[in-house]
Amino acid sequence: MPRITAPTVAEHRAAQQRALLDAARTLLARTGEAPSMAEVAALAGLARPSAYQYYKSRQDLLHALVLDVFPRWTQRVREAMDAEPEPADRIMAYVLTNIALVAEGEHAVGNALAAVAPGEELNNQSAMMHRQLQTPLVETLTQLGAPDPQVTAELINAIVHSSTRLLESGAARETVEDRVRGLLGPYVRENRTTPVPESTP
Repeated sequence: MPRITAPTVAEHRAAQQRALLDAARTLLARTGEAPSMAEVAALAGLARPSAYQYYKSRQDLLHALVLDVFPRWTQRVREAMDAEPEPADRIMAYVLTNIALVAEGEHAVGNALAAVAPGEELNNQSAMMHRQLQTPLVETLTQLGAPDPQVTAELINAIVHSSTRLLESGAARETVEDRVRGLLGPYVRENRTTPVPESTP
C-alpha cells in the first residue's frame, strides 16, 4: 500500500486525484494534445503505476477532467457575481470573470478537451455549463427590469465571445478589459440602484 500523506485514506486519494487532474490540465493547455499517463504522473510527482490506481486509463482521466473543468468555471463566475451586492455590477463581474478564465487558459483546455476527448459527456457538460452560466445573468437582468432578459443576456454573451476571440488572437487582457468596461460601463451605471457619485477632478 502506498504511503499515506493525508490524515485519512480518503483525503489522500482525493489529493492524489487532484494532483493528477491539475497535471493533466497543465499539459493539455500547454500542448493541446492528450498527455500520456506517464507524463501526467511525472508532473504530479507520482510513479506511472500509481496513476493507474486512481484512473484506469488516459480516457478515464480525460473523462474526469471534463467533469472537473466545466463546473469549476461556473463556480468562479457565480462566486464573482455573488460577491457584488449591487445587481448591475454583477453584469460586469460576469463578463470580466469569463475574460479572466479565458486569459488563464481555461477556454484553451476546454477546446483541447473537445478535440482529444469528443463525446456525449463533453457535449452534455458544455451545454450544462452554458445553461448554468446563463441563469444568474438572466436572473440579474430580470431583477434590473430589462425588457427582454434572455435577449439581453445573449448580447452580453456576444461580448464575452468576441473578447475570447480577441484574447486568443493575441490581444492583451488589459486592453480587452478596458474596452469591455468602456462598452458596458454606461449600461451598468445606468442600472445601478444606488448610483455611484462621479469623482471630481
